[in-house]
Amino acid sequence: MTQVKLKIKKGDTVKVLSGKDKGKTGKVLRVLPDDHKVVVENVNVHTKYERPRGTRQRVSQKVSFASPMSSSKVMLIDPSSGKPTRVGYEILENGTKQRIAKKSGKAV
Repeated sequence: MTQVKLKIKKGDTVKVLSGKDKGKTGKVLRVLPDDHKVVVENVNVHTKYERPRGTRQRVSQKVSFASPMSSSKVMLIDPSSGKPTRVGYEILENGTKQRIAKKSGKAV
């Protein structure tokens, strides 16, 4: 099976396009290319209750965490304009590939 290439990378700032958190922006914490999913901070937050384990921990805990969401639901924020944009690629003169914002044409 081939590795899937996503245009969104860890550390990018993205905006949510659809779902319960539509309109929110956040930083990408993790990218899961095999599942086509990304984890964005403070977006798609779920709560889990953990049981007490062992003899030292006597009470249960309520843990909140950001769940993965589909990468098609988020769009990269253009650093120059601050608006959502699509991502393209440009090959530089030295042969390296660089991501560019489609709206402004500048490097991301």
